[in-house]
Amino acid sequence: MGDPVLHSIASPVGEVTDEIRTLVADMFETMDAAPGVGLAAPQVGVGLRIYTYSYPDDDGEPWRGVILDPVLWMTPPEPGTPDDDDESEGCLSFPGERFPLRRSDEVRVTGTDLEGAPVEIHVTGWRARIMQHEFDHLNGILYIDRLDDADWKTVQKIARKRGWGRPGSSWQPGVDDIDA
Repeated sequence: MGDPVLHSIASPVGEVTDEIRTLVADMFETMDAAPGVGLAAPQVGVGLRIYTYSYPDDDGEPWRGVILDPVLWMTPPEPGTPDDDDESEGCLSFPGERFPLRRSDEVRVTGTDLEGAPVEIHVTGWRARIMQHEFDHLNGILYIDRLDDADWKTVQKIARKRGWGRPGSSWQPGVDDIDA
């Protein structure tokens, strides 16, 4: 929170290079160490349109991948107040907290993989939430930016207390205490 790259629209990837492959490998490592279910390149200080994701399938196997230059289509979310239990999410850019946020229950994402092959994902439920959350990062939006006024005020109090929201503030997943 506060780093300019997190609040800017990310640039297209274009050609996949060895540097991009290394970045993606590092993103998977960071996401797993956090632990998280998704990670966008801006969250590691790189303003490119890339995100990784990982979430267990119904059989416990990982649903895992990377999307470069994604495009997202979604059905409109149901109107109403989000459920505190079923619709709360967190973010590695505002770690240790969870807030309720209404999201669409169904999305389709297209893009490319690391080999330049087309990717198309059609998902519902938590997987749709992950896709929307990570896609938001590529457009300079943190999930806390979408919260209602009461939760937004709570976020601001937490950020002030922890000294977050200023350029240069960071934490290393698996290393730093998030309450610092």
